[in-house]
Parts: sequence; structure tokens; C-alpha cells
Amino acid sequence: MANLKPPTIVIVSGGWHVPESYSKLVDALKSAGYNVLAPRLPSMNESRPPTANLETDTSFVRSFVQDLITTGHNIVALMHSYGGQVGTNALNGLGESETPGSGRVSQLIYMTAFAQNEGWSMIDKVEEFGHGDLMPLAFDFADDKTVVSRDPKLLLVGGTTLPEAEVDAYINTFVRWNGQCMYDKISEAAWKGIPTSYIYTTQDMTVPLDYQKSMVEIMRKGGREVRTFEVESGHCPNFSATSSVVDAVKEILG
Repeated sequence: MANLKPPTIVIVSGGWHVPESYSKLVDALKSAGYNVLAPRLPSMNESRPPTANLETDTSFVRSFVQDLITTGHNIVALMHSYGGQVGTNALNGLGESETPGSGRVSQLIYMTAFAQNEGWSMIDKVEEFGHGDLMPLAFDFADDKTVVSRDPKLLLVGGTTLPEAEVDAYINTFVRWNGQCMYDKISEAAWKGIPTSYIYTTQDMTVPLDYQKSMVEIMRKGGREVRTFEVESGHCPNFSATSSVVDAVKEILG
């Protein structure tokens, strides 16, 4: 069999994250032989008041991926946290090549990411588990609805043996985000038509493991076979457990 061109991995970022936040993972995936792109979502444009939301992010990611598909790229969407909400909404119907020579989205990889049904917001998942009253403890919402994590070192990175200076440098890449995105509902569910895998983060304090497993169960009940992998990390395995994420990606993509 002829060697197949490696897929292009498009990282769909989580809240507060910009491309620089994924530099460690991007470098590791490139070293493993993959083409990797990490575009900046519009809702991370730091505008106050916000000028972009889930709908804007959805349109941006769909257009970005469609442009790659038309030039023959086979896309793997690696979605982190809020990025799962965006990718789920944006990539519906892109799992099949539309014309000879075009590419497609061949795999969805959720990395402690939101994988939900149509009509669900991120907050709906929080409320499902009865944790709505914890929102003000975890997130600092400004009057203009932009938001930051109250304690990103604890709640996002979590326990790690990485040097404190490295952790601080990572956190310093974060930007204010349009918190309204947490309340915006998706209208599409791309996982229904595209092969899907899920990377669990077992020590996650922002999207707890119970949330993650519930979303995998939703997909399985919806008829989607989901391969799962466990990483011993907090909410940002792209930073704190990079090699484990790369190992999972290698196994998923063969």
C-alpha cells in the first residue's frame, strides 16, 4: 500500500486560549510527523465589549476547515474544552469528500471537550450536574460579560511537576474571553457523522471527569462508536501531559 499523506490536525481552542497556548503541543505533534494548525478563535479577540460569540467562532472554524478541504487536506479536529462546542457546531456534514481531489474531516478528537447534542449549551451541562452555584467561584465575569478563570493555576492547569516558571508562562498566554459563549447553544452535532475519539482528563477541575463521561455516553446512545483514552492531568493536557496526548493521537490515527 502506498504511504498516505499525514492528516492535517486543526486545533480548535478552549476558552482563554490563543495559538501560543498550544505551542508545546503543536511542536510535539509536528515532531511526530503531523501537519498542525491552531487558528485563533474570534471570541478570543480581547474586544470589550465582546464582538464575537459561538456563532462567530462556528462560522470561522467551518470556513477555515472548508478552505483546507478544497485543497485536498484530510482534517483531524483536535478540540479542547470550549473548542468541542465550536467544532461540534461547525463541522457537521464535512465528513465526506464532496468532489474528486477534495479532502474531508476524517476524525474528531475531543480533549476534555464539550461533545453534546443539538440545543445544549455548556452551562446546560453544568446545571445538569447541579453545579450552577459554583460558577461564581470558578469564573470572574465582568459587567461586559468577558470572563477569566479565578484561579487558572489550580482550576485549569491543576497538579503538575512542571517548573513554576513554565506554568506561569503558559498562563500568561491566556486572554479574556466572551463568557456569553458558555450560554450559547449549539444547533448541529458533527459527531453524528464523523468518526470520534475522546481523551479523558482524570484530574480535571473545570470539566470534571463525570461531565466528560456523560458526553461520551450521549454520543454512544446516539449511535456513535467512541474510542476513549485517559490522561492523568488537569484541564490542560496540551500543556501538562503533552506526550500522553501525542501518544493518544498516534493511536487514534494509526
